[in-house]
Order: sequence, then structure tokens, then C-alpha cells
Amino acid sequence: MPLYKNLLLLVLLIAIFSCNHQPANPTCDYLINDETGVKNGGIRLISLDGGKYKVWTKRIGNNPRIKVLLLHGGPACTHEYWECMESFLPQQGIEFYYYDQLGSAYSDQPNDTSLWNLPRFVEEVEQVRQALRLNKDNFFLLGHSWGGILAAEYALKYQQNLKGLIISNMMMSCPAYGKYADDVLAKQMEPKVLAEIQDLESKGDFANPHYMELLMANFYNQHICRIPLDQWPEPLKRSFTKINQTIYVSMQGPSEFGVSGKLEKWDVTAKLPDLKVPTLVIGATHDTMDPNHMKMVSEKVQKGRFLLCPEGSHMSMWDDQAHYFPGLISFIKDVDSGK
Repeated sequence: MPLYKNLLLLVLLIAIFSCNHQPANPTCDYLINDETGVKNGGIRLISLDGGKYKVWTKRIGNNPRIKVLLLHGGPACTHEYWECMESFLPQQGIEFYYYDQLGSAYSDQPNDTSLWNLPRFVEEVEQVRQALRLNKDNFFLLGHSWGGILAAEYALKYQQNLKGLIISNMMMSCPAYGKYADDVLAKQMEPKVLAEIQDLESKGDFANPHYMELLMANFYNQHICRIPLDQWPEPLKRSFTKINQTIYVSMQGPSEFGVSGKLEKWDVTAKLPDLKVPTLVIGATHDTMDPNHMKMVSEKVQKGRFLLCPEGSHMSMWDDQAHYFPGLISFIKDVDSGK
């Protein structure tokens, strides 16, 4: 065989070998950049309401069968605490999208307080879905905390657009969450510390630095993220410092013990059997959210799966990555393969 033919054969074999030996990404297409014009790393500003507002999104990867839209918590936290995804999803060939909801971080932050309501946020997600061309053949929606509320409400209205739903660390009843906070979480605190916190709350003194000092050491470090406070991941700290307090207080309320804002009476427990899209419910042993309630949610939906993070808390994507990510990835791949 002539030398040039041997070289061509060698090149072909190397190409085949390189694709076939990427265990999580056999198509070798994950890093394909199909942006046109000036390339900006997958960032896209999406217009809402006919161009009145814009929200920030960023795409990581390329997989026509699996596209995960991440809904951050808060309300009005930021996409940044999801940055741990980059250490797990790309090597599995999973395409995903960061997204700052209206009022958060890199998205527009209008002063119109009438915008901060759940139905409008649901329609915002639908506009984002349409702009990103996500559909029932590829669209996984992952909502964490407040994002779990938003994901559930979106699915109840638009589940025909979904391939899979993930509700992470959020009970489906704010009254039940309030009861759990009072009956379980509060009682795990030292009585003296709890009394100080309750005294500050009764006075409405939420801006007092001592209030947050007490919460960080005695609540956040036990139930929000169990990594030592001086070692909290930088993306998590960065995200928390950017919370839009106007939106947060309006919808969640100023206290961390239950909900007292617009979401105070939110409860979709009775509607859960209406959800027929494959659904993963993620709970954690040390979470602010009752893990037993989370398991119940997975049993009430038609095609549910429960994932418990035994070492984790509310931010179990950070403090129990050993369980969070294998369970999440397994669910996504099982749904994609039709299991």
C-alpha cells in the first residue's frame, strides 16, 4: 500500500479511536461552537415581553438530546452557585444553561414591584425556553430552592414541553416548610441562641449584623451549607452577596424560619399527581427542607424518583457532591435512554 494511503488510514483510525474512547461523550460534538458572528462564550441576552426587559443566559456544551436549564434559588439569588456543574456535567456530555432570572445579577433589575409574582416568573421561563429552542425531546428543567417552586409551577402548566423535571431541595408546601422550621429546625438550636434570634425577629431588626452572625454560625452552617464557613466555595459566597433583597423579602419574607412573603400560602401538594413527566426529587438529611416530605413528593408524581443526599444540606450540590451528582446524572441519562 502506498505511503500516503497508510497515512490516511492512520489518521482515520486515530479519529475513530478518539471518539469511541470518550466514555461520556461518544459523538465528540460536545465542544462544537455553532455561534455565528462574534463568539461570546455561549452568553445570550433574551428579550422578555417584546423587548421590554432582558435576561442573561450562558450555554455550556452541545447535546441535542439533553439540555438542562438551571433555575437558581432566592428568590433573586444568582446563577453563580451553580458553577460547580462545570466539574461534573461536561464530562458526561450534558449540555446546560446558566440563567439569571429577571431582577438577578446580570439580568435587568427593574424597579417595578408588580413584576415579582409567581405567575409572571413562570411565563418568563416559558419565554426563555422558546428563545433557547428547548422542547420535549431535550428539555430538562432543574429548579433548586425557590427555583424548585418555579420549576414545579412551570411543569404544572407546561409539562408538555419537558423531557424531565428535577426539583432540588424544595418542599411543595410553604406552610409545611414553616411547620418543619418551627417544629424541627428551631428545636435543634441552642435555646439561648434561638431566643436571641426570635427576639431580633420580633423587633423586626433583620438588618442588625448580629442577626446574620447568629444565623451563619448556628443555622446556615448546619442547614444551608455544612462546609466550614471559612471554607465556603467562592461561587456560593459570590452568589449570596448579590441577592436582590427587594425581591427576596417581597416573596420569601425577611426571616429564614419559614416563608412570610407572597409565597407564604403556596402549596401544590394536591396537584402533584397531575405531573406525568419523569421527575427527580432531591432531598438532604440536614436540609432546611424536610427530606421525608421530599420523598413523599417523588411518590405522588406519576413517574418519580427520590434522591437523598445523606451528608448534605440545602446546598447539597456543594456539601454532598458524592451523592448529588451521580444521582442527578443517572436520572438524566435514564430518562434520555427511555428507562
